[in-house]
Amino acid sequence: MAREPSVLDDESAGDGESGATGERAVDTASDDGNKGLLDRRSYVKLAGVTTAAAAATLPGTASADEEYEEITARGQVITIGQGETFENKLIDLTTGNTVTLVVEGGNSVIRNVGFEGLHRGSGFMISITATSGDVLVENVYLGDGSTKEGGTHTHGPGAVFMHRNANCNVTFRHCNVQGYPNNGFYCSNTAYGGSARFEHCFGKNNGVSTFRIAGGNDEIVDCVAYNDGTDYGPGWGGYVEDSGRPLWVWPGGTVSIADSEFAAGSYPYAAVMRGSGSARMSGGAIRGRVQGGGLRRSGVSSSPGLGLPEGVPTSAREAATGDADDSNPDREEESSGDDEEELPHVLLFDGDDSDVSRYEFVVDGDVVATTHDGATIDEETEIEDGTVHGIVADWKDAFRFDGDLETVTVDGPATVLLDGEEIDPDEYGEELPHTLEVEGQGEPTSFEITVDGTIEFDGDEDPDDEATTISGSTVQSSVTDGSQAFRFSGAITDVTIIEGDAVVTVDGEEIDPDEYGDDQLLPHAILIDGTDTEEPTTYSFEVEGRVVEATFCQLTIDDERVYEDGVVRGVVAGGRQAYWFDGGFESFTLLGDASVDVQYNARDQ
Repeated sequence: MAREPSVLDDESAGDGESGATGERAVDTASDDGNKGLLDRRSYVKLAGVTTAAAAATLPGTASADEEYEEITARGQVITIGQGETFENKLIDLTTGNTVTLVVEGGNSVIRNVGFEGLHRGSGFMISITATSGDVLVENVYLGDGSTKEGGTHTHGPGAVFMHRNANCNVTFRHCNVQGYPNNGFYCSNTAYGGSARFEHCFGKNNGVSTFRIAGGNDEIVDCVAYNDGTDYGPGWGGYVEDSGRPLWVWPGGTVSIADSEFAAGSYPYAAVMRGSGSARMSGGAIRGRVQGGGLRRSGVSSSPGLGLPEGVPTSAREAATGDADDSNPDREEESSGDDEEELPHVLLFDGDDSDVSRYEFVVDGDVVATTHDGATIDEETEIEDGTVHGIVADWKDAFRFDGDLETVTVDGPATVLLDGEEIDPDEYGEELPHTLEVEGQGEPTSFEITVDGTIEFDGDEDPDDEATTISGSTVQSSVTDGSQAFRFSGAITDVTIIEGDAVVTVDGEEIDPDEYGDDQLLPHAILIDGTDTEEPTTYSFEVEGRVVEATFCQLTIDDERVYEDGVVRGVVAGGRQAYWFDGGFESFTLLGDASVDVQYNARDQ
């Protein structure tokens, strides 16, 4: 797979694709551990690579009427380190000089920053080098453009550059970038690691490209980019580009694009899929041709609306004051919407990269997922009648609710915070809150039941005397005339009546075993082996069919976890994790040094 160099490339505005090769089954990055892509598509909820920047330990957002600091450009380099926030700044470029912001540390924020005046420097305005963590770039105005004079790069200066070693996850939200010769957002080094997510951003007349991306976890949501060669008014004298690409996707993974609008200028292509670069686009519109065959569309029109997305600042001073944030529906901390008034409590699960944590909680009111404190919303999380099941690794899940928190159970190292204060889950309800009973119907019946938490025998007898085997989350046993009871946490993922007949009840309600799991023997196997690695490895994959977790070595069905939609994510640290599956791979993403072994038709070997 062709990879982009770590330094700025010197390609022309042409369409050369030299160096692009066919995809391999697993592509391994150079010396930074495995950051591989298997087959066609990356799952956007990759364990440990959150798609929204976390601001958990960062200062709050400035209000619209808060004063801002003015910075006169004299060639300064301002460094934003680990956990730091740079906000409410007006940077005056009318001196003819420049200011460069360098993001060196993760969990950092650039917010409410406006660059005022034509830029006449030679480099990029914002340079991101953080090797881990999350970075948020929010409400930034770079709309006064740049000249090409004095540029040290082939294409001149640019707006934002994400370096190859920047293995961080960056969210750009409500940013306005116009008239930069060398890319608006130069983020295609996500092919090597990290991710770039764009929310409600705007780009116009940027040279080479506005959105330049590559990684399988990169996303563009509700954004607009186009080139039309128009000037910005009398006295502008800046760089006006009509031949840039609004969207340029490099090899590295399938980018996700939703409800975004792109339009070409005199350059014929509104979007370019370089080499094996690919993207999936839903909603929105493209006017102009698409180079390359890597763009898959669903509900995409040819008549884009090219207005600024809501919340994008229209001037440097507007950005510095934060005025553009007033109508921003995504800024939960500032919102006074109905959800916050009616759902006053926040429950947050802060995961740990050492292992996956499964959680469950019950409230006696309403509950919804939220992006509070940098959490991401996982569509796979189950919410029903005040009961929530989910998993976290090195990301966060958060929920707003009203009423009382009745029970909380956590299997794994995750920390739980209620309204900002850490709590002990054992103080809320029972550790194993659910009951399960298997009642025989007069004939010998053997069964196997799996949950995604912990299960224990509920009775005075020794489980061994009942021919019962319990291993973590799975129980195997048999009944004839009597019944067996168990207590468990989490959700039931599989009920298999191996032989005979039985009535199964959960919390007093009879269930249909056929609705839980499938006893089909899946043919293919995949093993993620982290036994020889020093650091945890996060992974995600998606298959066309079913997938169940398996035991290592014999790879016998264990059914500890079942994913009906074929999506798995997890963390392996000093051990091995294996799965049975059917169908082909839709995607596979690995972040770390664990090895991967895939065996097709493994049962026949």
